[in-house]
Amino acid sequence: MEYKKLGRTGLLVSRLCLGTMNFGCGTDKAAAFEIMDRAFESGINFFDTADVYGGPQRPDIPLGYGISEEIIGEWLQRSGKRDEIVLATKLYQPMIPGPNGGRLSAYHIRKACEDSLRRLKTDHIDLYQMHHFDRLTPWEEIWEAMEVLVRQGKVIYTGSCNFPGWGIAAAQGEARRRNFMGLVSEQSRYSLACRAIELEVLPSARWHGLGVMTYSPLDGGLLAGALKKAVAGSRRAKPSLPIRDPKFYERVAAYEALCDEAGLAPADVAQAWVLANPDVTCPIVGPRTIEQLESSIKGMEVKLSADLMAKLDEIFPGPGGEAPEAYAW
Repeated sequence: MEYKKLGRTGLLVSRLCLGTMNFGCGTDKAAAFEIMDRAFESGINFFDTADVYGGPQRPDIPLGYGISEEIIGEWLQRSGKRDEIVLATKLYQPMIPGPNGGRLSAYHIRKACEDSLRRLKTDHIDLYQMHHFDRLTPWEEIWEAMEVLVRQGKVIYTGSCNFPGWGIAAAQGEARRRNFMGLVSEQSRYSLACRAIELEVLPSARWHGLGVMTYSPLDGGLLAGALKKAVAGSRRAKPSLPIRDPKFYERVAAYEALCDEAGLAPADVAQAWVLANPDVTCPIVGPRTIEQLESSIKGMEVKLSADLMAKLDEIFPGPGGEAPEAYAW
Protein backbone atom coordinates (compact mmCIF):
# COMPACT_ATOMS: atom_id res chain seq x y z
CA MET A 1 0.00 0.00 0.00
CA GLU A 2 1.18 3.51 -0.80
CA TYR A 3 0.67 6.46 1.55
CA LYS A 4 0.37 10.20 0.98
CA LYS A 5 0.22 13.26 3.19
CA LEU A 6 -3.28 14.56 3.79
CA GLY A 7 -2.94 18.02 2.32
CA ARG A 8 -0.59 20.31 4.23
CA THR A 9 -0.70 18.17 7.38
CA GLY A 10 1.96 15.70 8.44
CA LEU A 11 -0.64 12.91 8.54
CA LEU A 12 -0.02 9.98 6.20
CA VAL A 13 -3.06 8.16 4.84
CA SER A 14 -3.37 5.19 2.50
CA ARG A 15 -3.95 5.86 -1.21
CA LEU A 16 -7.22 3.96 -0.85
CA CYS A 17 -9.74 5.08 1.75
CA LEU A 18 -12.31 2.57 2.98
CA GLY A 19 -15.79 4.02 2.58
CA THR A 20 -18.44 2.51 4.84
CA MET A 21 -21.73 3.90 3.53
CA ASN A 22 -22.96 0.34 2.88
CA PHE A 23 -22.27 -0.89 6.41
CA GLY A 24 -25.58 -1.67 8.05
CA CYS A 25 -27.49 -1.30 4.80
CA GLY A 26 -26.13 -3.37 1.91
CA THR A 27 -23.53 -5.02 4.15
CA ASP A 28 -24.34 -6.67 7.48
CA LYS A 29 -22.08 -6.49 10.53
CA ALA A 30 -20.29 -9.79 9.95
CA ALA A 31 -19.42 -8.89 6.36
CA ALA A 32 -18.39 -5.39 7.43
CA PHE A 33 -16.03 -6.85 10.03
CA GLU A 34 -14.49 -9.08 7.35
CA ILE A 35 -14.04 -6.10 5.03
CA MET A 36 -12.39 -3.99 7.74
CA ASP A 37 -10.11 -6.88 8.72
CA ARG A 38 -8.96 -7.30 5.12
CA ALA A 39 -8.63 -3.55 4.54
CA PHE A 40 -6.37 -3.18 7.56
CA GLU A 41 -4.38 -6.25 6.58
CA SER A 42 -3.81 -4.74 3.12
CA GLY A 43 -2.43 -1.52 4.60
CA ILE A 44 -5.53 0.68 4.36
CA ASN A 45 -5.33 2.92 7.42
CA PHE A 46 -8.01 5.45 6.45
CA PHE A 47 -11.68 4.70 7.23
CA ASP A 48 -14.45 7.14 6.25
CA THR A 49 -18.01 7.14 7.56
CA ALA A 50 -20.81 9.56 8.48
CA ASP A 51 -23.44 9.82 11.17
CA VAL A 52 -26.22 9.22 8.62
CA TYR A 53 -24.75 6.06 7.12
CA GLY A 54 -26.54 2.79 7.81
CA GLY A 55 -29.83 1.08 7.16
CA PRO A 56 -33.26 0.47 8.70
CA GLN A 57 -32.28 -2.35 11.04
CA ARG A 58 -33.51 -0.99 14.36
CA PRO A 59 -37.18 -0.21 15.09
CA ASP A 60 -36.27 2.70 17.37
CA ILE A 61 -34.30 4.38 14.55
CA PRO A 62 -36.57 4.19 11.48
CA LEU A 63 -33.97 5.59 9.09
CA GLY A 64 -31.09 3.57 10.51
CA TYR A 65 -28.96 6.61 11.30
CA GLY A 66 -25.68 5.89 13.05
CA ILE A 67 -25.51 2.18 12.33
CA SER A 68 -22.36 2.41 10.20
CA GLU A 69 -20.61 4.27 13.03
CA GLU A 70 -21.83 1.68 15.52
CA ILE A 71 -20.44 -1.19 13.42
CA ILE A 72 -17.07 0.55 13.06
CA GLY A 73 -17.02 1.26 16.79
CA GLU A 74 -17.56 -2.40 17.59
CA TRP A 75 -14.79 -3.40 15.17
CA LEU A 76 -12.35 -0.87 16.64
CA GLN A 77 -13.11 -2.15 20.13
CA ARG A 78 -12.79 -5.79 19.10
CA SER A 79 -9.65 -5.39 16.98
CA GLY A 80 -7.75 -3.03 19.26
CA LYS A 81 -6.58 -1.11 16.15
CA ARG A 82 -7.96 2.32 17.03
CA ASP A 83 -4.53 3.95 17.29
CA GLU A 84 -3.54 2.58 13.87
CA ILE A 85 -6.61 3.87 12.03
CA VAL A 86 -7.20 7.40 10.75
CA LEU A 87 -10.90 7.66 11.54
CA ALA A 88 -13.03 10.14 9.60
CA THR A 89 -16.72 10.85 10.03
CA LYS A 90 -19.15 13.60 9.03
CA LEU A 91 -22.00 15.72 10.29
CA TYR A 92 -24.67 17.94 8.73
CA GLN A 93 -27.72 15.83 7.93
CA PRO A 94 -30.74 15.88 10.28
CA MET A 95 -30.28 13.30 13.01
CA ILE A 96 -33.09 14.23 15.41
CA PRO A 97 -36.54 15.80 14.89
CA GLY A 98 -36.91 19.55 14.97
CA PRO A 99 -35.43 22.56 13.17
CA ASN A 100 -32.04 22.26 14.88
CA GLY A 101 -31.43 18.57 14.25
CA GLY A 102 -29.02 19.18 11.38
CA ARG A 103 -26.75 21.64 9.55
CA LEU A 104 -23.73 23.35 11.14
CA SER A 105 -24.94 25.46 14.02
CA ALA A 106 -22.79 25.32 17.14
CA TYR A 107 -25.81 23.72 18.78
CA HIS A 108 -25.82 20.82 16.32
CA ILE A 109 -22.03 20.47 16.01
CA ARG A 110 -21.66 19.83 19.74
CA LYS A 111 -24.41 17.20 19.88
CA ALA A 112 -23.43 15.52 16.61
CA CYS A 113 -19.84 15.10 17.77
CA GLU A 114 -20.84 13.66 21.15
CA ASP A 115 -23.22 11.21 19.48
CA SER A 116 -20.61 10.08 16.92
CA LEU A 117 -18.00 9.56 19.64
CA ARG A 118 -20.46 7.39 21.57
CA ARG A 119 -21.35 5.27 18.54
CA LEU A 120 -17.72 4.95 17.43
CA LYS A 121 -16.66 3.98 20.97
CA THR A 122 -13.71 6.35 20.89
CA ASP A 123 -12.64 9.54 22.64
CA HIS A 124 -11.61 11.41 19.49
CA ILE A 125 -12.32 11.76 15.77
CA ASP A 126 -9.23 12.15 13.60
CA LEU A 127 -10.97 13.96 10.73
CA TYR A 128 -14.34 15.61 11.39
CA GLN A 129 -15.94 16.61 8.10
CA MET A 130 -18.82 18.94 7.33
CA HIS A 131 -20.98 16.87 4.98
CA HIS A 132 -22.36 19.84 3.07
CA PHE A 133 -21.97 23.61 2.80
CA ASP A 134 -24.23 25.53 5.21
CA ARG A 135 -25.31 28.87 3.73
CA LEU A 136 -27.29 29.83 6.84
CA THR A 137 -24.61 29.58 9.53
CA PRO A 138 -21.75 32.12 9.72
CA TRP A 139 -18.21 30.79 9.66
CA GLU A 140 -17.34 32.53 12.92
CA GLU A 141 -19.93 30.32 14.64
CA ILE A 142 -18.83 27.12 12.87
CA TRP A 143 -15.15 27.65 13.66
CA GLU A 144 -15.87 28.66 17.26
CA ALA A 145 -17.66 25.33 17.77
CA MET A 146 -14.92 23.35 16.01
CA GLU A 147 -12.18 25.10 17.98
CA VAL A 148 -13.87 24.01 21.21
CA LEU A 149 -13.85 20.38 20.04
CA VAL A 150 -10.17 20.61 19.06
CA ARG A 151 -9.23 22.16 22.42
CA GLN A 152 -11.13 19.39 24.18
CA GLY A 153 -9.20 16.76 22.21
CA LYS A 154 -12.37 15.35 20.67
CA VAL A 155 -11.38 16.34 17.12
CA ILE A 156 -7.89 16.43 15.58
CA TYR A 157 -8.50 17.80 12.07
CA THR A 158 -11.50 19.33 10.31
CA GLY A 159 -12.53 18.78 6.71
CA SER A 160 -15.23 19.61 4.21
CA CYS A 161 -17.37 17.52 1.89
CA ASN A 162 -19.26 18.65 -1.20
CA PHE A 163 -18.03 22.23 -0.79
CA PRO A 164 -17.85 24.65 -3.71
CA GLY A 165 -14.49 26.23 -4.47
CA TRP A 166 -15.63 29.60 -3.13
CA GLY A 167 -16.88 27.88 0.03
CA ILE A 168 -13.44 26.48 0.72
CA ALA A 169 -11.99 29.97 0.27
CA ALA A 170 -14.58 31.50 2.60
CA ALA A 171 -13.92 28.89 5.28
CA GLN A 172 -10.17 29.30 5.12
CA GLY A 173 -10.36 33.08 5.14
CA GLU A 174 -12.22 33.07 8.46
CA ALA A 175 -9.99 30.32 9.88
CA ARG A 176 -6.88 32.30 9.04
CA ARG A 177 -8.33 35.39 10.72
CA ARG A 178 -8.83 33.30 13.87
CA ASN A 179 -5.32 31.74 13.68
CA PHE A 180 -7.02 28.36 13.31
CA MET A 181 -5.84 25.65 10.93
CA GLY A 182 -9.30 25.29 9.42
CA LEU A 183 -9.92 22.74 6.69
CA VAL A 184 -7.26 20.15 5.88
CA SER A 185 -9.30 18.15 3.35
CA GLU A 186 -12.19 18.25 0.91
CA GLN A 187 -14.26 15.25 -0.10
CA SER A 188 -15.92 15.49 -3.51
CA ARG A 189 -17.51 13.30 -6.12
CA TYR A 190 -15.02 12.69 -8.92
CA SER A 191 -14.66 10.21 -11.75
CA LEU A 192 -14.05 10.10 -15.49
CA ALA A 193 -17.76 10.70 -15.97
CA CYS A 194 -18.06 13.43 -13.33
CA ARG A 195 -15.21 15.95 -13.64
CA ALA A 196 -16.87 19.22 -12.60
CA ILE A 197 -14.55 19.73 -9.60
CA GLU A 198 -11.63 20.30 -11.97
CA LEU A 199 -13.12 23.72 -12.69
CA GLU A 200 -13.04 25.35 -9.23
CA VAL A 201 -12.81 22.85 -6.35
CA LEU A 202 -9.48 21.20 -7.16
CA PRO A 203 -7.71 24.53 -7.80
CA SER A 204 -9.11 25.95 -4.54
CA ALA A 205 -8.09 22.85 -2.56
CA ARG A 206 -4.59 23.03 -4.06
CA TRP A 207 -4.24 26.74 -3.27
CA HIS A 208 -5.34 26.28 0.35
CA GLY A 209 -3.34 23.10 0.95
CA LEU A 210 -6.24 20.69 1.30
CA GLY A 211 -6.00 16.99 0.69
CA VAL A 212 -8.71 15.70 -1.66
CA MET A 213 -10.68 12.54 -0.98
CA THR A 214 -12.87 11.56 -3.91
CA TYR A 215 -15.93 9.36 -3.81
CA SER A 216 -17.75 7.34 -6.48
CA PRO A 217 -14.65 6.66 -8.63
CA LEU A 218 -16.66 4.08 -10.60
CA ASP A 219 -19.58 6.50 -10.95
CA GLY A 220 -21.99 4.22 -9.19
CA GLY A 221 -20.73 1.20 -11.14
CA LEU A 222 -21.28 2.73 -14.59
CA LEU A 223 -17.52 2.71 -15.20
CA ALA A 224 -17.12 -0.87 -14.03
CA GLY A 225 -18.30 -2.57 -17.22
CA ALA A 226 -21.97 -1.75 -16.72
CA LEU A 227 -22.81 -1.78 -20.41
CA LYS A 228 -21.30 -5.20 -21.06
CA LYS A 229 -23.06 -6.57 -17.98
CA ALA A 230 -26.35 -5.03 -19.10
CA VAL A 231 -26.02 -6.54 -22.57
CA ALA A 232 -25.26 -9.95 -21.06
CA GLY A 233 -28.38 -9.75 -18.91
CA SER A 234 -30.73 -8.24 -21.48
CA ARG A 235 -32.21 -9.33 -24.78
CA ARG A 236 -32.25 -5.76 -26.02
CA ALA A 237 -29.45 -4.65 -28.31
CA LYS A 238 -29.20 -1.33 -26.48
CA PRO A 239 -30.00 -1.70 -22.77
CA SER A 240 -30.85 1.43 -20.83
CA LEU A 241 -28.29 3.22 -18.68
CA PRO A 242 -28.77 6.39 -16.60
CA ILE A 243 -28.52 9.21 -19.14
CA ARG A 244 -26.74 12.45 -18.24
CA ASP A 245 -26.55 13.74 -21.79
CA PRO A 246 -27.40 12.33 -25.24
CA LYS A 247 -23.85 11.07 -25.76
CA PHE A 248 -23.49 9.25 -22.44
CA TYR A 249 -24.36 5.80 -23.82
CA GLU A 250 -21.86 6.22 -26.65
CA ARG A 251 -19.18 7.40 -24.24
CA VAL A 252 -19.61 4.36 -21.99
CA ALA A 253 -19.51 2.07 -25.03
CA ALA A 254 -16.31 3.75 -26.30
CA TYR A 255 -14.80 3.54 -22.81
CA GLU A 256 -15.45 -0.17 -22.46
CA ALA A 257 -14.07 -0.81 -25.95
CA LEU A 258 -10.90 1.11 -25.07
CA CYS A 259 -10.49 -0.91 -21.86
CA ASP A 260 -10.89 -4.16 -23.82
CA GLU A 261 -8.29 -2.97 -26.32
CA ALA A 262 -5.87 -2.21 -23.47
CA GLY A 263 -6.59 -5.57 -21.82
CA LEU A 264 -7.70 -3.89 -18.58
CA ALA A 265 -10.81 -4.16 -16.45
CA PRO A 266 -12.98 -1.01 -16.68
CA ALA A 267 -13.16 -0.71 -12.89
CA ASP A 268 -9.36 -0.80 -12.63
CA VAL A 269 -9.00 1.87 -15.32
CA ALA A 270 -11.53 4.17 -13.61
CA GLN A 271 -9.78 3.86 -10.26
CA ALA A 272 -6.30 4.25 -11.75
CA TRP A 273 -7.41 7.40 -13.59
CA VAL A 274 -8.46 9.05 -10.32
CA LEU A 275 -5.26 7.96 -8.57
CA ALA A 276 -3.18 9.46 -11.38
CA ASN A 277 -4.40 12.98 -10.58
CA PRO A 278 -1.71 14.62 -8.38
CA ASP A 279 -4.37 16.71 -6.62
CA VAL A 280 -6.12 13.58 -5.33
CA THR A 281 -4.97 12.15 -2.02
CA CYS A 282 -7.10 9.03 -2.29
CA PRO A 283 -10.29 7.72 -3.84
CA ILE A 284 -12.86 6.35 -1.41
CA VAL A 285 -13.96 2.83 -2.25
CA GLY A 286 -17.20 1.62 -0.71
CA PRO A 287 -17.32 -2.16 -1.09
CA ARG A 288 -20.45 -4.08 -0.26
CA THR A 289 -18.55 -7.38 -0.35
CA ILE A 290 -15.05 -8.64 0.34
CA GLU A 291 -14.71 -9.46 -3.37
CA GLN A 292 -15.28 -5.81 -4.29
CA LEU A 293 -12.63 -4.74 -1.79
CA GLU A 294 -10.15 -7.27 -3.18
CA SER A 295 -10.80 -5.92 -6.66
CA SER A 296 -10.06 -2.36 -5.53
CA ILE A 297 -6.85 -3.40 -3.78
CA LYS A 298 -5.67 -5.35 -6.82
CA GLY A 299 -6.56 -2.38 -9.02
CA MET A 300 -3.86 -0.36 -7.24
CA GLU A 301 -1.32 -2.18 -9.42
CA VAL A 302 -2.72 -0.67 -12.63
CA LYS A 303 -0.81 2.30 -14.05
CA LEU A 304 -2.12 4.08 -17.13
CA SER A 305 0.10 5.12 -20.01
CA ALA A 306 0.11 8.70 -21.29
CA ASP A 307 -1.49 7.50 -24.52
CA LEU A 308 -4.32 5.75 -22.68
CA MET A 309 -4.86 8.82 -20.46
CA ALA A 310 -5.17 10.99 -23.58
CA LYS A 311 -7.73 8.62 -25.13
CA LEU A 312 -9.75 8.61 -21.92
CA ASP A 313 -9.72 12.40 -21.96
CA GLU A 314 -11.16 12.33 -25.47
CA ILE A 315 -14.04 10.11 -24.39
CA PHE A 316 -14.76 12.00 -21.16
CA PRO A 317 -13.36 15.50 -21.80
CA GLY A 318 -14.37 17.15 -18.54
CA PRO A 319 -15.05 20.90 -18.15
CA GLY A 320 -12.12 21.96 -20.30
CA GLY A 321 -9.61 22.68 -17.56
CA GLU A 322 -9.59 25.09 -14.64
CA ALA A 323 -11.51 28.34 -14.30
CA PRO A 324 -11.32 30.90 -15.81
CA GLU A 325 -9.24 29.52 -18.70
CA ALA A 326 -11.87 26.80 -19.29
CA TYR A 327 -14.29 29.43 -20.52
CA ALA A 328 -12.29 32.67 -20.94
CA TRP A 329 -8.84 33.81 -22.02
